[in-house]
Amino acid sequence: MPTSFLGRCKRAWRHATSGTAAGKRAFPPATLAAIEQAIALGEQRHRAEIRLIVEPGLDLKEAFNNTTNRQRARALFAQYGVWDTEENCGVLIYINLAAREVDIVADRHVGKLVADSEWQTICRTMTSGYAQGDYHASTLSALEQLNTLLARHYPASGERQNQLPNDAVIL
Repeated sequence: MPTSFLGRCKRAWRHATSGTAAGKRAFPPATLAAIEQAIALGEQRHRAEIRLIVEPGLDLKEAFNNTTNRQRARALFAQYGVWDTEENCGVLIYINLAAREVDIVADRHVGKLVADSEWQTICRTMTSGYAQGDYHASTLSALEQLNTLLARHYPASGERQNQLPNDAVIL
């Protein structure tokens, strides 16, 4: 995080100039539909609930005040009710395009079953693909890794209600 005034200004500018159009370019309708399908199919294999949120950039105040990607992910985890599942099994994938960072926040029941290194592997799949401009395939690959991981640690146990929407959110 930049600590100098100039560094914080540069960070704020980078976030302020990354608008909704950047999110729509990176995640066009076909990619959003594929993400929704991947989440829905994955949730048939495990009991967790997945939300994916893409934010082109933080608002000016958050960027200037050095809000971290993790802090923002946790705020969205609460704001979108990812924590509000019957088995405390919500998982949020938060993508910040301006920062070029991905964070995964998991509710306590799932979070205690999965090692941080496993979450980081999934995040790296996305960020390395994004660095090449490949948002579609790298996001779908990461979702497959996530669904496989969750199926191993938190397997499905029969019919259950879908508790969170499967569509990706672009802020």
